Parts: sequence; C-alpha cells; structure tokens
Amino acid sequence: MADEKAEKEEKAEPVESESAEESAAPTMAHPLILGRKLGMLQHFKEDGSVVAATVIAVESNLVTAVRTKQKDGYAAVQIGFGAIAGKKMSKGERGHLKDLPPLKHLREVRVDDVTGFARGQTIGADRFAAGDKVNVTGTSKGKGFQGPVHLHHFTRGPKSHGSDHLRRQGSVGSGTTPGRVLKGLRMAAHQGVDRVTVKNLEVLKSDEARSLLILGGAVPGPKNAIVMVRKA
Repeated sequence: MADEKAEKEEKAEPVESESAEESAAPTMAHPLILGRKLGMLQHFKEDGSVVAATVIAVESNLVTAVRTKQKDGYAAVQIGFGAIAGKKMSKGERGHLKDLPPLKHLREVRVDDVTGFARGQTIGADRFAAGDKVNVTGTSKGKGFQGPVHLHHFTRGPKSHGSDHLRRQGSVGSGTTPGRVLKGLRMAAHQGVDRVTVKNLEVLKSDEARSLLILGGAVPGPKNAIVMVRKA
C-alpha cells in the first residue's frame, strides 16, 4: 500500500508544477505594462550629460481576463498589478479573479489580436529596452479649485483706487445678445486629476532584475501613482 501511494504522489507532482508555472504573455507590437511612479532623479548618460529621469516600479503584470469579439464584441486584455491582502477585497472582486492571486489595480486595454493570450500569463520589464520610445498615461496631480488667473492665465485687474477685481473674472457675457453665458466659457474650476498621456519618452534603463524602468523626463501624477507604459 505504501508503494502504491508513493507512485501516485510521484505521478501527481509534474501536474502540480505545470499548473503553478507562470507563462509569459505573447509578444505585442506595442507592449504595455502597469507600474508605480517612485519619483525622479538625475541620470548620467555615457557621454557624461545629465538628464532628469523618472523611476517606475513595474512588478510583473498578470493577465486576468481576455475579451474576444466572438464572446464580448471587442478584443481586449485585462491586466492586474499590485499585490494586496485578500481580506481587503470584496467578494465580487475575489470572484472575478477566481484562482489568481489578489491584485489591487486592474486595467483593460484594447488590442487588435488576442491570439495567444490566456489568464495567468505574465508581462514583465523585459518587454522594454534602453533606447525605446514609450507613451506614459496617468492621472495628473490634483490642485483643487483654482481661479481664472491661475487656471487660464487671465490678466489681473487694477490693484488700487478701490478695485475689487484684482484676481477676479470680468464680464462673462453681454446682456441682450446672446443674453446668457456661452457654453464652455473659461471660468474658475477644478484643476488637475485629468487623464494625461506624455508621448515619446526615452527608456534610459530597463532593470529586469529589480523590476524597474528609468524614463527620461517627467510622467503625470504624484509619487506612488499608477501609470501605464506603452511602447510608442
């Protein structure tokens, strides 16, 4: 009996290792990855010049869902990023991920062809190399409610002679015609927290061992903001 149990365990081992093994997602014409903005630093190039650079942590992304035109009406890949404790997720979120590990951030990206993609595949920093041009999409910093002088660079009013229009808006519309405030008129409003894409940033260094990307220039968002890096 002991020999039979040992034989069954030996046969079961390779099946478990195959299911646990993480396979890489297929190559894409414009590879993309989710990352977290760590901050900025100075990067010295080989010629001795120094440029401002942004460091992005790009832990391995996980393919959490594949949308097909036959089933969903469009082709897209959903990727997840950021480990999180399972107890911090709702039952609906855990049910969506099913057997995959808990993930904090999910993004769905339209692609032309989903052939070769499957749930559980990984996307790493090895998709990017030094010298590549990338587009970075993120949410800009929120700056609160701002007046027209700060937001739209309007000219200020007079400072003296009892003026109360130093940094206030002037006339917003005539009385008779059109007799109303035109739609889209520039006024005081909320600034920031917009979806922003910075294009054609250069990859200065791709550190696959530490899951880091160093990009030349600034990317939208504050520290620890989630950004999407996509090859231009």
